[in-house]
Order: sequence, then structure tokens, then C-alpha cells
Amino acid sequence: MATQAVTDDTFDAEVRNSDIPVVVDFWAEWCGPCKQIGPALEELSDEFEGKVKIVKVNVDDNPSSPAQMGVRGIPALFLFKGGEVVSSKIGAAPKAALKNWIEDSV
Repeated sequence: MATQAVTDDTFDAEVRNSDIPVVVDFWAEWCGPCKQIGPALEELSDEFEGKVKIVKVNVDDNPSSPAQMGVRGIPALFLFKGGEVVSSKIGAAPKAALKNWIEDSV
């Protein structure tokens, strides 16, 4: 399953009310490091299908959600479990590091 785009309007339904853990990637089209981790997140979305959902929030199109989360730099990754943030990671990282972070957080 590919990553899913989430908007300010769908954030609560898709992230906070999810039955499974959710990784939220706050990103922007102009952000080089965001583009760098994009393919890894797509692959991890397939690997964790049914166990962890990976969603992307474009900060330029959806300013409310990142503001509520206190996002100051991107890429900013937040892992939600049971509607609450259990872990966060700022900046780009290799796929293996992202995978370990997700596994250690869920």
C-alpha cells in the first residue's frame, strides 16, 4: 500500500482515530531532504502494510496540522499510536534507520 496524502480536514480521521499506528511525514515539494526519504517511506509503507500506516502532509497546502504539532523544520516524522504521539524524528535518514525507528516505536 502506498503512502496516503492527508489534509488538515482528514488529519484527525486518518491519524488520531486510526486503529493502527500511523507515521506522519510533514513535507513540502521544494524540500530536498523530503524528496530524499520519499522512496524509502513508499517502500516501508508496503513492508508495514496492515501494521503501520504511513501518511504524508504537505505543509504548504495544509498549514494547520503542522502548526498544531509544532513543526519547525521538515521533513518531520511523527509516530502516532492510539491517537497520541509516541515518537518523532526530524530530518532525513536512510531507509534502514527509518525502519528501525518505526519498529522500535510500535
